[in-house]
Amino acid sequence: MSSVKDLRNPLKRARGLGSAQSGVGHWWTQRVTAAALVFLAVWFVVTVLGALHADYATARGIVARPWNAVLLVAFVLTVCWHAVLGLQIVIEDYVHTRWKEVALLLLVKFIAVLGTLATLMAVLRVALGA
Repeated sequence: MSSVKDLRNPLKRARGLGSAQSGVGHWWTQRVTAAALVFLAVWFVVTVLGALHADYATARGIVARPWNAVLLVAFVLTVCWHAVLGLQIVIEDYVHTRWKEVALLLLVKFIAVLGTLATLMAVLRVALGA
């Protein structure tokens, strides 16, 4: 009977490389955000279609409702988190120059944080009546 260690590639054994122990957590997080996005996206589309022909004051009133503001914040956070997770996998798999990989990962995270903060600020400004 062979052990699991014997099934590894000899080069991998020599370098001491193995699992980073974070793949399952990343996978689960991406699946949970995807499942949440199913419900949040349906709510978002229904809300946007409901406000499609509304004037500015009515659309602002729709966003200012407490549940709509909370769901909009949840939608934006979930979209950005899910996008960062997906783009991270793509970048790690297809960008083979280390400095480009790190630069792209930082850029993606920076844009996601910037977009999230801008959206949160806008929603809070409308919801709190500022």
